[in-house]
Amino acid sequence: MSAGDPLGRRAFVVGAGAAVLAGGAVSPAEAGVVDGPLPDFHPALKAELNFPLAWGTSPVRDFRAWRRTARAKVEEHLLVDREDGTPYAPRFTRRTQGDGYTREVVTLSLTHHERVRAALLTPHGPGPFPAVLLLHDHGAKFDIGKEKLVRPWYDDTRLASAQTWADTYFSGRFVGDELARRGYVVLCADALGWGDRGPVTYDQQQALASNFYHLGSSLAGLMAREDARAADFLAGLDRVDARRVAAVGFSMGAYRAWQTAALTDAVRATAAVCWMTGLKEMMVPGNNTLRGQSSYYMLHPGLPRFLDFPDVASIAAPRPMLFFNGRLDPLFPADGVRVAYDKLRAVWHSRHAEERLHLKTWPDLGHVFVDRMQDEVFSWLDAVL
Repeated sequence: MSAGDPLGRRAFVVGAGAAVLAGGAVSPAEAGVVDGPLPDFHPALKAELNFPLAWGTSPVRDFRAWRRTARAKVEEHLLVDREDGTPYAPRFTRRTQGDGYTREVVTLSLTHHERVRAALLTPHGPGPFPAVLLLHDHGAKFDIGKEKLVRPWYDDTRLASAQTWADTYFSGRFVGDELARRGYVVLCADALGWGDRGPVTYDQQQALASNFYHLGSSLAGLMAREDARAADFLAGLDRVDARRVAAVGFSMGAYRAWQTAALTDAVRATAAVCWMTGLKEMMVPGNNTLRGQSSYYMLHPGLPRFLDFPDVASIAAPRPMLFFNGRLDPLFPADGVRVAYDKLRAVWHSRHAEERLHLKTWPDLGHVFVDRMQDEVFSWLDAVL
């Protein structure tokens, strides 16, 4: 090696295999061809995913033991430690009266790293009340988080943005306020990156997630831990009947809802609107998941070697769960929804609890949570809680 030839005669080969070393041409099959965001061998990778820890496939045959084993596997892949010893230390401020309920901002510690602000709505009356942990969506809109679901009485500058979001996805309603009027305590907090904890930009999400991984942690794992802690906090409030706590969400919020139910028994019922699918059926060319970016909020590296999405949700069985999907939803192919629903149905059937699982595909709807869907969810919550 010389100063004029710093690499000497060494060859650096990337993705070319033995053909380059032999001096021959490289065929597409020999090279590491990438088709858009998918490697050319992605079908082989998919074929290797058989989800060996899923109920019915797992060698663990006792359901309670399986739940413990599966939950431990999920927790292992969150890459974020539990926060059982961190005091919530809630501080309640900005109290005002709504239409049949009281509104407050509560600031609390969901982890030992930072304090988080949440909207807390409490119906008028003596209580204790049933309660809903309300989990906001992604939507690539970061200036509002909890304000997507609870009318922001504390910040007029966000009201126009929040109302536009409600008009687009929720028939103009603020779902949290509707639930409070119906007699539910409602807690809704910002996930990292939204509202008071942001806003990030769309293109910053991947870097944010990467930096978490470099720091030995996980963006998706943090969100999962915070949501579980929020559910435990809500269930522990004196105004709440801990036997009647639900998690409810739309889109990414739906993912968060069933994930939270899998991680904590504080959630006694779950309504997940527009987020359930089989992983392999979702990862097809053109699907939004393949872009990266927003998918990092729902990515636990290595977990699919053990469990599919419906397998994780099934950890909450046989508690009541509702899943809605729109047949026109471009984010979740019909094959993926069908695979997931079949898996869920089999688990609840094995527990003789089919009546506790409500699965529905709305034939004329896409990725929305409109008023008629809400009304059915509200009635279902009234029945199961």
